[in-house]
Amino acid sequence: MNKIETILTPALYPFRTMNSGHISVVVDILRATTSICTAINNGAKALIPVKTIEEAKQYKDKGFLVAGERIEETFSFADWGNSALEFTKERVCGNEIVHSTTNGTVAIITAQESKPSNIVIGAFSNLTALANYLSEQGKDVQIFCSGWKGTLSLEDTAFAGALAEKLLESGKFENKNDSTHTALAVWKQAKDGLQAYMENASHIHRLRKHKMDDVFDYTFKLDTCNVVPILEQNKIVNVIQ
Repeated sequence: MNKIETILTPALYPFRTMNSGHISVVVDILRATTSICTAINNGAKALIPVKTIEEAKQYKDKGFLVAGERIEETFSFADWGNSALEFTKERVCGNEIVHSTTNGTVAIITAQESKPSNIVIGAFSNLTALANYLSEQGKDVQIFCSGWKGTLSLEDTAFAGALAEKLLESGKFENKNDSTHTALAVWKQAKDGLQAYMENASHIHRLRKHKMDDVFDYTFKLDTCNVVPILEQNKIVNVIQ
């Protein structure tokens, strides 16, 4: 029986129990991982996650398209920001895009520290495709929530619960992890009215203050993308062919 471990905030990442051979699922619902799923679904050849603005600028100087933000502001040289609605088919199809964000892409880079067999990307938009993929792999799963600047985020926690529920329903996983129990409890409260429940999330109001609330309806719709983005040789591609 495979195990599920949930890391609710990056600050808790040093206390993980899984340190090799598992699959790491990186989650940043608002907004990086939703944007990555959308980009891959719209035909992006690959996304290249980088941790710093300096790295992103080096790629830009080499002619790459760059998307991203820091604290809700698109950096000056980026071609666009970090809203899923900006990753249109016209912009991304067939292209490699460098991506750098406040929380999500940092978590993707950090996830490599636990020596997983694979790192994949999770969002409500690819929930079922991701759960089906994970259920077929026969490996333990670590759900790594990006949170907000090291702290817990409600939207990431709810997604962790949604994914854990699907994995447990497959009959191939067991849960003895308190953080996963917590995420499941949040999802149980949220699932019948997800977007309304997300009004409790501080990041919702932070983004709304910056007039970045146009993406909320899309973000909290389930299964709009039949993709499983996976990190391979420092590039995110689609594992579903």
